[in-house]
Amino acid sequence: MRLRTLRGQREMREVTLTIDGQTVRVPPGATILEAASSLGIEIPQLCYLEGLSPFSGCRLCLVEVEGARTLVPACSHPVKEGIIVRTTSERVLHARRLVLELLLSDHPQDCLTCERNGACKLQDYAYQYGLSTIRFAGERHHYPLDERNPFIIIDYNKCILCGRCVRICEEVQGRAVIDFSYRGFATKVTTPFERPLTETNCEFCGQCVAVCPTGALTEKARRFKGREWELRKVTTVCPFCGVGCQLDLNIKDGKVVRVTSTQGAVNGRNLCVKGRFGFEFIHREDRLKRPLVRRGEGSVEVSWDEALDLIARRLTEIKERYGPDAIAGLSSAKCTNEEN
Repeated sequence: MRLRTLRGQREMREVTLTIDGQTVRVPPGATILEAASSLGIEIPQLCYLEGLSPFSGCRLCLVEVEGARTLVPACSHPVKEGIIVRTTSERVLHARRLVLELLLSDHPQDCLTCERNGACKLQDYAYQYGLSTIRFAGERHHYPLDERNPFIIIDYNKCILCGRCVRICEEVQGRAVIDFSYRGFATKVTTPFERPLTETNCEFCGQCVAVCPTGALTEKARRFKGREWELRKVTTVCPFCGVGCQLDLNIKDGKVVRVTSTQGAVNGRNLCVKGRFGFEFIHREDRLKRPLVRRGEGSVEVSWDEALDLIARRLTEIKERYGPDAIAGLSSAKCTNEEN
């Protein structure tokens, strides 16, 4: 997407480079990662996410550029005319395995009960690079779970400091609720003075949860209600307002257990607090599922056909008795099509 934007904005001569023996031409300002993606070459990354500024923090996207003294991060290194890039040389693979080992040396090995098991990028890359054992044994974090808010469980022990949550909160939501705190091994992503999210300007949009590549951030409502591979996703439209955001309902045994982002035409991956967390009404016992008609001092359930016939009959009677100007309707861009 960004490559198309660069091509549309710049009419300068394109840059030609070679990646793994394949020649590619991309607009000036593109990164090696974007150039590789245009060729269908996958470069692993944990901190990079399209639409957010490059961070170069995880160092997993390191590639070898011929003539360069060190390996360079593909997510932020700009392309240059004539450079030769290798993404799978032995030097590159060794560096990636080392990075993964260092991350896993301070990462809980509780995949059996982790909610992200089966959808964890760190787990996927560990499998891809064959890391069955970790050579490094040292100090480990032992943070308690942070459940001081109604929607999100924060497990700092699983945080890999990729910065995705920090950047999407600041760059997309414009809230800047969280950031990196402390230094060195004690570094963690948290709020000012480690206050609960409820005491900040957090909107609880859940964007941080949506972009987290590990189990550091998970939805509280879905805990122990289904593994990733057990959930059936149904793409639908959010019912809360007229914007028309698309989302995925994650369903198990006929019940919605969580809502996740999808690449909607209107909203992209973005959702608000109502769209992401306001789905519990679906299975409430007191939810209205059939029309009610007032009869006497109470209301009784009727069929949809009977309710619609009654509405049509009463509107016709009002029109014939008082004229068409006696009928008015309420509409709002903040309501769904069904409500309007």
